Order: sequence, then C-alpha cells, then structure tokens
Amino acid sequence: MALKHSWQAWRHAHREWKDWHKEVKAARRLKGEHGRPAEEMGPPPTGFALLPWMLMGLGAFSSLVNGETPNPWIGWIGLPLFNTLYVYVVFRAFHEKARESRSTRVALGVMLLLACGLAGGYGDGWLALFPLLGLAVGATVRGRHLAKVGIGLSVLSALVGALTEGWNAIGTFYGTFLSTMVTAAILSLSDTVRQLRDAREELARQAVEKERLRFSRDLHDLLGHTLSVIVVKSEAARRLAPRSMEAALEQVSDIEAVGRQALTEIREAVTGYREGSLATELDNARSALTAAGIEPVVRQSGPPLSAQTEALLGWVVREAVTNAVRHSSAGTCTITVEGTRERVRLRVVDDGAGAGAGPSAAGGSGIGGTGLKGLTERLATAGGSLTAGPGARSGFTVTAELPVGEGESAREAELSEATT
Repeated sequence: MALKHSWQAWRHAHREWKDWHKEVKAARRLKGEHGRPAEEMGPPPTGFALLPWMLMGLGAFSSLVNGETPNPWIGWIGLPLFNTLYVYVVFRAFHEKARESRSTRVALGVMLLLACGLAGGYGDGWLALFPLLGLAVGATVRGRHLAKVGIGLSVLSALVGALTEGWNAIGTFYGTFLSTMVTAAILSLSDTVRQLRDAREELARQAVEKERLRFSRDLHDLLGHTLSVIVVKSEAARRLAPRSMEAALEQVSDIEAVGRQALTEIREAVTGYREGSLATELDNARSALTAAGIEPVVRQSGPPLSAQTEALLGWVVREAVTNAVRHSSAGTCTITVEGTRERVRLRVVDDGAGAGAGPSAAGGSGIGGTGLKGLTERLATAGGSLTAGPGARSGFTVTAELPVGEGESAREAELSEATT
C-alpha cells in the first residue's frame, strides 16, 4: 500500500514539474515579446529534492550484499520497507494537508521503529538511517514542535548508536540533528519566499484593479459631464441662431472651450495627476445650468479646503449638475457649500421632477446612477458620506459630507492668526 501511495505521489510531483516547465516557457516567451525580464524562482520543491539522500543507506545495503550482517533476511525486508516509507513521506511533505495527515504520522512512526531495530541490531552503516529519518521528519514536522521532535530524535539516535558504537555515536547525534533542522529551515524559508511572492503578485493585481476602477470612474464623470454640456450648448446655439447669430457663436465658442478643457482633463485622468478645483467646477456648473435654462444659485461659506477635499466635492458638483441638466427639467438649481472646523457639507438641490439621478432613481430610494454610486465609494474611502434622493416636496437633492483633516485645521488657524 505504501509503495502504491509513493508511486501516486511521484506522479503528482512529476505533473507539478511539467506545469512549472510550461509556466517558465510562457514567461520566457513573454520576456521575448515585451522585452522585460520575467521572474524565475525555479521549480516548486518536491520530493525529488530529497531522493538523492537515500544514498546514505548504501552502507547498510553494502553490508547486506557482502553478507556482513547476521540474519540478512531481516535487513532485506527492513531496508526496502524503510526506503519505501521514506519516498512516501517526502513526496507528501510538500502538500500541507497530506503532510499533516494521520497516514504520514504513522509512516514516520514505522520508520522510527525500523531505524531503531535495524540500527540497534546491526550498528555501523545502519546508523545512517537516523539522519535519513531526520530528513523526513524535518520535511514534515514544522512549526513550534520541531525543536522538541528534532532534539528527541537526535538523543534517541545517540542512545541507539551508543549500544553498538559507544562514543562514536556522537556523530550520529550531530548528523540526525543537522539533517532535521536544516531541512526544516530550508523548506520553511522556501515556503515563506513563495508566499511573499504570491502576496506581492496579489497586491500588484489589486493595484491594477484599483487603478482600472479609478480610471473608469474618472472617465465616466469627465465624459458624462462634458458631453452633456456640449449637447446643451449645441441645442442653445441651434435655438439662438435664427434670432441672434452673435449669441449662437458665443455658445459655439463655449463648446470649443469645453472640448479643449475635456481633452486636458482626460490626459490628466490617464496619468493620474488630475486635481479638481471646486471653484472651477462651480463656474462650470453655472455655465452648464444657464445654457440648459436652469437658474443657478451658488452659496459658499466656511474656511479654505484642502486640495483633496476640493477635488472630491468638485466631482460631486459635476455629477449632480450633469444629472440635473440631463434629467430634472428644473427651473432652479441651488448649490450650497458650508464648512466648519470639523466637517464640510455640500448640497445640490433642484426643483425639477425628482429624477435628478436618472431613470434608476425614479423609484426615489437610495443612490441612483453609476456616477453617484462611484462617488459614494470615493467619499466613504475619505471618511465622508453621500446621500441622494427626491426632496421633501419635489426635485432631487444630493448631499455630500467630508471631515476636515488636521492639515486643514492647522492651515485655517494660521490664516486666522495672520489676519489678526
């Protein structure tokens, strides 16, 4: 049965090696295509790495072949059985569940009994079975119990060796101890390195996902607002053209300016260096609302805000005004910014039909469109909140709140001291 399991473990390890070889070939192909080095850490550790150490049993095998052992039939049975169990254990040692299974522990126990019996009965070269057993123990027993198990096995090997070799058994003690501890240390270090590599790859993957999400949000907010403004101003220019060509050309000039600004913002969004300005967004909001026939009312009070806070509030103004222009059919849109030493609040209220977040908000519950949902996540990351929904009587209300950081409070205090 152990021989069957050893063969299965060998086949599993061989398949792992073939899979690794395919990955290496793919990585080298990627390096050739893109001109950048691919990380190569070598094949995953398997039982093959510990098979050459079975040569330590050649002394015992030689004594059997030369007829130097009494009752050789015991050795001819015990030595192949010990080696079979060794192969079985070391191939299972590189799989956590198999390593900690009861069958692996039983196999180690049988190996311990065989080593004690054969080395105690024959001595000499048979004592090398203990360092070989130490390799198997070091590969399977890891963690806080390793020191106790390693020292216990080494002491036992010395006691068994003392029965046949006397003080020369001290070499067996050192050999068993070193083989156990060094094997465990190397394999544990290898596992740690691979876990760190996997963690680094996962962090890199999450960073890519985060950057992709940031770019998709920025692109949605930028293009949604810009295209809405262009459409509104184009309609205004078409309406004004029969009555006043000068007024129509003014709208066309605004369309050109909006397009140029959009190109700049998209380049900044691609590179990740876009920093929005609340004052700029408020000016753009006035222009977009006026072109759509909606009267803008802007009220702003409170201390100066940090660049990050202004950028977040600017996104909210942009999204809320875009939705008002596209969906609300409102006559008035009021934007209020109120700041204190602790928090800043932004409210965008229109008196339209109550569909400021688009069709998805027609039911009047919670956050509506994709843009508002993305802004909710952004503000939550910064410790703020965003609510959106129909007003008490009519229209649609978007409210954003953000905490004022320590840096802003300190800057505010310095400004107040300078003015006094």
